[in-house]
Amino acid sequence: MLFLQYPPCSTCKKAKAWLDSHGIAYEARHIKDQNPSYEELSQWLAQSGLPVKKFFNTSGLQYKALNLKDKLPGMTVEEQLRLLATDGMLVKRPIVVTDDGKVLTGFKESEWESALL
Repeated sequence: MLFLQYPPCSTCKKAKAWLDSHGIAYEARHIKDQNPSYEELSQWLAQSGLPVKKFFNTSGLQYKALNLKDKLPGMTVEEQLRLLATDGMLVKRPIVVTDDGKVLTGFKESEWESALL
């Protein structure tokens, strides 16, 4: 299982602690140092069934600085994914991608329990 995180992020710390406390093995990846590629994001979007907006860190400084709240509605999904692939700080975190194709964005303990336990 792949666990994409930004280590200083408090939500990522909670998610990591939750995974560790449940003995769930994962490969940790620093989302800023190893930004998800366009291909990865496209695959995860398709697997997750989520809208592309769920992959954006809407509370992040970059999101706000680029005024994406107003720009995203006028962009295609491909354009949004290409934008996400340029900067890991634009990407919602944490993200979990399981070996059987489940994709979770953000950390909601109840969702993680039903998907991973």
